[in-house]
Amino acid sequence: MIPPSFIQDLLARTDIVEVVGRYVTLKKAGINFKGLCPFHGEKSPSFIVSPSRQTYHCFGCGVHGNAVGFLMENTGLGFVEAVKDLAQIQGMPVPDDDSKPEDREKAKAQKEKQTSLTDVMAKATQHWRQQLKSTPRAVAYLKARGLTGEIAARFGMGYAPDNWRGLASVYPKYDDPLLVEAGLVITPDDGETRADGEAKRYDRFRDRIMFPIRNPQGEVIGFGGRVLDKGEPKYLNSPETPVFIKGRELYGLYEGRSALRTKGYALVTEGYMDVVALAQWGFGNAVATLGTACSAEHVQKLFRFTEQVVFSFDGDGAGRRAAGRALEAALPFASDTRRISFLFLPAEHDPDSYIREFGPEAFEACVQQAVPLSRQLLEHAKGDCNLDTAEGRARLLAQALPLIGQLPDGALRGQIADELAAMARTAPEEVRRRLTTQAEPKSKGAPGGQRARGDDQGQPWDDGGYASVSHGDESSYGSGQDEQFGGYGNHGDGGQQPRRGGGKREWKKPWDGNSRWQRKGSPVFDRRPLPQAARPLDRIVWLMVARSDFWEQVPATAHDILCEQPAVYGHFFRWLDRLVHDQGALASQELIDRMRHATLGDDDTHRESAESDPGFSALAERITNFHDVLTGQESLNDLLGLIKPLELQALNDELELLTQSGELSDAAEARKMELIRQSLALKLEISRMRPTSAP
Repeated sequence: MIPPSFIQDLLARTDIVEVVGRYVTLKKAGINFKGLCPFHGEKSPSFIVSPSRQTYHCFGCGVHGNAVGFLMENTGLGFVEAVKDLAQIQGMPVPDDDSKPEDREKAKAQKEKQTSLTDVMAKATQHWRQQLKSTPRAVAYLKARGLTGEIAARFGMGYAPDNWRGLASVYPKYDDPLLVEAGLVITPDDGETRADGEAKRYDRFRDRIMFPIRNPQGEVIGFGGRVLDKGEPKYLNSPETPVFIKGRELYGLYEGRSALRTKGYALVTEGYMDVVALAQWGFGNAVATLGTACSAEHVQKLFRFTEQVVFSFDGDGAGRRAAGRALEAALPFASDTRRISFLFLPAEHDPDSYIREFGPEAFEACVQQAVPLSRQLLEHAKGDCNLDTAEGRARLLAQALPLIGQLPDGALRGQIADELAAMARTAPEEVRRRLTTQAEPKSKGAPGGQRARGDDQGQPWDDGGYASVSHGDESSYGSGQDEQFGGYGNHGDGGQQPRRGGGKREWKKPWDGNSRWQRKGSPVFDRRPLPQAARPLDRIVWLMVARSDFWEQVPATAHDILCEQPAVYGHFFRWLDRLVHDQGALASQELIDRMRHATLGDDDTHRESAESDPGFSALAERITNFHDVLTGQESLNDLLGLIKPLELQALNDELELLTQSGELSDAAEARKMELIRQSLALKLEISRMRPTSAP
């Protein structure tokens, strides 16, 4: 675990100009430096590095961040690896974590094994690339498929000769166990030996075009081999190893990172040749699963690079079945801000053959006409249903509701539920009721802390899911966690919480189904305001804890702004992003408990690591001490209204950075005018959102 204090100290000692300058040619431009952006193709410089801010920003594609972020984006390193790389440059030892010595030794041995395996496979890659250059038959095959030498080199393609022990000349010891563990060499299980007494072993890949499979860091972790002529199997993949798990990796993801940004979407195909052929025709954003169905881990990994995914399948029965599996894998990640669609080509075509016959414009038109997830879900559910009969419509409901139930809460889920109601000829309220009933066993972790339970008098919880509480004077802060966040539990006093300091004010929630708070003896108000004494970021955290389901509904630009906030706030929002992404929305009480015992530990992305952070527990205490209570009617607009001033500040910072950088490209000048326009529009929007004083 790397302490946040160390990372802050590391960034303070780092000169971002020096770090970026290792990869980008920079020239002085006013008080900043400029160069050609490494993340998208451009002819005029729009990429600015600011020594005073210690940040980089591209006015062409919008990427920005600090030195650690640049290393992650440009080299594919995980967070921990980027921090260690930067620390090595600065000569700063990274603090040891607090794990057990045996765990550290185990992790070290595992890392060494992974390095050894990737080194072994890198040698095989280089050998096979050389073999391709000297094998006219293999080169002729690739040319016949429409591939150039440039695209073959970009993907590191090679040729494994038709030789049982072709790799024996590559490694000092052909009997090295690492060759077997890496999946390059096969040893018969029966222990058969050769005439000279040596164990009989042979190359796994022979007479095949070789496709190296790289992880996001660019390391070769496996191979796919395709026969040149007729033969079985047509494609042969590496077996799973400590560095290669088929259900997690995507072919072409490393090579397509830049194209994913410029195209704006990922195109998921079923074969290596599809990926390479599409890249040849300008679709470098294509990736492929590795002989397995698309998994949730595949989808999750793709959404780290883009907000839009298009699944491409053949139009035959097998393609439809594959689309169904991809649909189910994608449902938990289909938030309102993401776009998922399904492209079905004619049964006689795959992406490779289609684009070669009809050209890139026709293929792009197919992509634009891809079936959206909402329609595909309902088509998938009604496949064997006769909607002219009551039985068929009932079957449709039975098959569609579990699929819709996997979607995150939001507008998309509601829209699909309404479309299902129309298809099944039933009331939308009935469909939504059945969705709610279906989710009740999981209601403990539902957004907003909702629970399917009653109070002590047997009264049902209403839509807000918050119990009655009583509070002291507004100057006094409540003591109990339940008191501050709506009381997630039953109390023997009929829902009344003990008051602190002998306060005289009592707040009750009427059971009128309107989810509003009422001061005893006073009229019912629509909504009590958020605590104005709190800092804006505290209030945003407060709303996010109360309604973590809002996180997936916040635009991606707002995500970036929140996650880049300083100190504990940025850490909190990045932590929340991973938590909601992995587990979905959580109840407020559970989030508060996790904040009080939070450890920002290593995850699969290695994006961030820190020791147990006292800042989290302090933040939890601060927001739970607000004397205002949640109404149950907090809306997404409340949250966006708090974020907009932060967006305005980000626009002003970018505008200031641009004006300080001297003469730039036409794209940068256009961006300057756009920033001015956006700033004025946002100022007007913020002024309209400000509440007017009551008479």
